[in-house]
Amino acid sequence: MKNSIQIDVQVSFIKEQSSAAINQHTFAYTITITNNGSLGAQLLTRHWRIQDETGHIEDVIGEGVIGEQPHLMPGESYQYSSGSVIKTATGTMKGAYGMVNDEGERFEAKIPEFILSEPYTLH
Repeated sequence: MKNSIQIDVQVSFIKEQSSAAINQHTFAYTITITNNGSLGAQLLTRHWRIQDETGHIEDVIGEGVIGEQPHLMPGESYQYSSGSVIKTATGTMKGAYGMVNDEGERFEAKIPEFILSEPYTLH
């Protein structure tokens, strides 16, 4: 398959930048993008859909990721970290990267939904 992009996500809660009193819950996430296809591909755009517990949805659309538009040859990976702030203790993120392969064909690499959630401690 020429267009096969795998996306893995790791999320962490940033307690120091969060405050329930002001409805600010901050999360960091690290994304690893791996090209499992047979052609090189470049990430051009991103579209995130962020939803909190209240059902509020925020769409974030833009070029590249963290100011970059990485090109991945078959078998290569690219990793970056970013963050998100939501008004509730839990939420979800999902989306897609707009890609173009080395033959000029545009395609979407779906970002599977993942959960933003504060850790809870049992005493």
